[in-house]
Amino acid sequence: MNSAPESSPEPSPEPSREKTPTPLDVLLPVLVLIGCLLLLLNSFSDNAGGYTQLALVAAAITACLVGLKNRVTWAELEDGMINSVTSGLKAILVLLVVGGLVGSWILAGTVPAMIYWGTQLLSPQWFYPAAALICAVTGLSIGSSWTVAGALGVGLMGVASVMGLSPAITAGAILSGAYMGDKLSPLSDTTNLAAGVTGNDLFRHIRHMGWTTIPAFVISLLVFVVVGSGGGELNGDLGGEIVAVNRLLGEQFYLGLPVFVPLLVVLTLALLRKPVLPALMAGMVAGVLVALLFQTPQVTSLGGGEGDGVMIKGVAIALMDGFAIESGNSMVDDLLSKGGMGNMLSTVFLIICALTFGGAFERAGLLKRAVDGILNRVKTVGGLISATLATSFGVNVTCADQYISVVMPARMYKDAYRQRGLHPLNLSRAVEDAGTITSVLIPWNTCGIYMAGVLGVTAWGWGSGLGAFAYAPWAIFCWLCPIISAIYGYTAFKVLPLKTEPEAG
Repeated sequence: MNSAPESSPEPSPEPSREKTPTPLDVLLPVLVLIGCLLLLLNSFSDNAGGYTQLALVAAAITACLVGLKNRVTWAELEDGMINSVTSGLKAILVLLVVGGLVGSWILAGTVPAMIYWGTQLLSPQWFYPAAALICAVTGLSIGSSWTVAGALGVGLMGVASVMGLSPAITAGAILSGAYMGDKLSPLSDTTNLAAGVTGNDLFRHIRHMGWTTIPAFVISLLVFVVVGSGGGELNGDLGGEIVAVNRLLGEQFYLGLPVFVPLLVVLTLALLRKPVLPALMAGMVAGVLVALLFQTPQVTSLGGGEGDGVMIKGVAIALMDGFAIESGNSMVDDLLSKGGMGNMLSTVFLIICALTFGGAFERAGLLKRAVDGILNRVKTVGGLISATLATSFGVNVTCADQYISVVMPARMYKDAYRQRGLHPLNLSRAVEDAGTITSVLIPWNTCGIYMAGVLGVTAWGWGSGLGAFAYAPWAIFCWLCPIISAIYGYTAFKVLPLKTEPEAG
């Protein structure tokens, strides 16, 4: 007679198989990234930006090796990298569409008209603060720094080039205004995200941010006024060159009001709170239609000048390869020979490599270990707010994504703020002060990559020699805002206790 099988004892819960990363584990991938970037800058001083992907790949490999050492499986690391890249697909699609949009807007005469009328209406002496204000008002109205840069930035950069003004300072002014408007706009996705993830009312969050945002922007404007005041009026040679450029633009393109329709389409859709991708797509299509209706000579010329389908060929070339012109004037040729989806592929590769590194770094547990180490050392309110600012900036560096830099620190520090009796409005302001707006200062962050591709100026001058044409030092608002936020933390100025229910900030 067979005996009944013995019941198996309940298995005891297994301890986590993953080992806690050490401080050296956290530092190693970052040191590899920085070391590789420095080696590339030293070896390819004229084109280091074209090899940044290799540094990110090396850092991702290092993060994976650290994760494997700490018993994270390869499947988990791979999922982390894939999920991270997937989160960046929207940025990749937007970037490709912007490439087509720029090509179609030049072909349509939209960009040439912006340059033509911009040089007529804007004074070199006031150009930098005017550019910042124009972008701030537009950003506040539509809630998208990316749309501001894509719709207005290209034209303003062209105006600055014709006027002989600094492309780096111009880009910095554009970004200072665009991010100020984006940050205080109730239509902004990051502003809504920061308020939502911290459990705050949107408009209270915006009012509380005003205490750091407005002073930072006012100081930025004052700097641009001082810097621009040295420009004075146009000298005779430069004034004559502007006249020559504008005359050539008038000869090559129709510059009437209809060519501004693509710009109005994008801005209108943004004001109606339509997503950025369909808004830019609509602007690209509008550019194609305007080009076919009003710029037939340019479309025909770009398409080869004769033969069947020459118009279709001209449009296709503008969208895929970008617009190109040989006018006999080098400045006009440089200004207008740009755009195209194909010319964005290197930038897309950079985004993929950056997000791969970010996914590996996070899934290996290195980001959480870094934050835990910071919290263990924080003793004061100012220290907690500064730690939040540093973490948001660090996530921008390591994970290369603006949204992660808002969501992750907000979740990680939420309990710490409550335990210290601080209102969550302090947390939402801190993650925006250092997460939303410092993303553009990181060359491999999706925002830094996008702005460099749109404005033609990199954050730290990579590709033009170290320090040349770098917009980051001139994106004054973007690095001044977290500094002001940290000062508020240590002085307890406008730091709200938990039970406060502010109505005016």
